[in-house]
Amino acid sequence: MATIVDIAVSNPDFSTLVTAVSAANLVDALNSPGPFTVFAPVNKAFEKLPPGTITTLVQNIPQLTRILTYHVAAGRYTKNDLRGRESIPSLEGTPIDLYITAAEFEVNNATVIAADIEADNGIIHVIDTVILMRPHWFHPIMRWGKEGIKSEGVVV
Repeated sequence: MATIVDIAVSNPDFSTLVTAVSAANLVDALNSPGPFTVFAPVNKAFEKLPPGTITTLVQNIPQLTRILTYHVAAGRYTKNDLRGRESIPSLEGTPIDLYITAAEFEVNNATVIAADIEADNGIIHVIDTVILMRPHWFHPIMRWGKEGIKSEGVVV
């Protein structure tokens, strides 16, 4: 079986991610035994960023590294392993918010478009949007937006 990096390099939909990981000098880390869970944005996810963002990040390696490590969690977590959890700690240190139902699998503002891609050193969940760190108080707001605010058993 291939490593997380091998899978990303072999898939043209991850070329922007591979370029960013290389620029941030994270290739060796993501080739290590891990295990890791990676929320991997496809090229179209990077295209959603404002013009010039990728160029700016490549020129600011500490910020690029922070954003990329926010897409990675220590451990091997399938969708089923994550079900019932509100968040998972990222390697960057900020929790990644999770929203999982039978029909949906979301992390922060991104939809998982392919889950549970197995690698030698972890799991890849493919996402449609680059995720960014959120303040600690944001998770309840996200949940309320999905499920409504509950007041005495009534959804408002």
